[in-house]
Amino acid sequence: MTFSRNDAAALASAAMESARVHVLPRFRRLDPGEIAEKSGPGDLVTVADLETEAALTAWIAAHLPSARVVGEEAAAADPALASGLGSAELAVVIDPVDGTWNFRVGLSVFGLILAVVEGGRTRWGAILDPVIGDRVEAWSDGPARLIGADGATRALSCDRLTDPARMSGFIHTTYAPADRRGALHEAGLRFADMRALRCSAHEYRLIAMGQASFCLSFLLNPWDHLAGCLAVKRAGGVARQLDGTAYGPGTMSAAPLLVASNEEAWQIASGIFRPALGLD
Repeated sequence: MTFSRNDAAALASAAMESARVHVLPRFRRLDPGEIAEKSGPGDLVTVADLETEAALTAWIAAHLPSARVVGEEAAAADPALASGLGSAELAVVIDPVDGTWNFRVGLSVFGLILAVVEGGRTRWGAILDPVIGDRVEAWSDGPARLIGADGATRALSCDRLTDPARMSGFIHTTYAPADRRGALHEAGLRFADMRALRCSAHEYRLIAMGQASFCLSFLLNPWDHLAGCLAVKRAGGVARQLDGTAYGPGTMSAAPLLVASNEEAWQIASGIFRPALGLD
């Protein structure tokens, strides 16, 4: 089956409804027993993650029965689920609550991310903000758009900045090689501002909306990056790994992922980060 515009609208609506039912009622109301660690204290899962993913998985089975579902929490239990996306005929990738640490501590910097892979390529992606009720959405053959809670839309464009002294962005130093974190921090000081929101959803939204210039990531989970990379590229930006590999569903390279607002900005940021990471 071919994933259509109507399918996308229905899936986005189902995702927002799932967040309304399973996520928002628990925001700042989580009981300790509703939170668990996965790989460590910064890698959390809550009952909201699990219930939202389960609800969307059931919706997809009913409405897109030929689609394979790759949810973050299901893949945490069975990592093999995420393999083979580069050859998938149709797959839906779900991050039910991106920014779970923020959600757990009561910061409203979290989102829900959806990506549809068709023929081994990212066909559609959406990054939802359940608190506001809007989403950033992109098709592989169309512009990135902000779709408001009222249905109003506007096309998005990345910034055109190329001077590091004016560029701000996100660097996930926590996940960088331990022996390179100091050098990476020093490299980041060459930019106007560097930070990490602990939420790929909002980091990608800001780059696609022209409010940030780059993001350097070391964990390349498809539920974190497929939709965001598509949105940034359709807004005029660039998404490549530091070894030059184009990031996508079939990515095999482990090189860090650098997303930037334009090609010159990518080259400049790459030239700053590669030496800091010992890649030159």
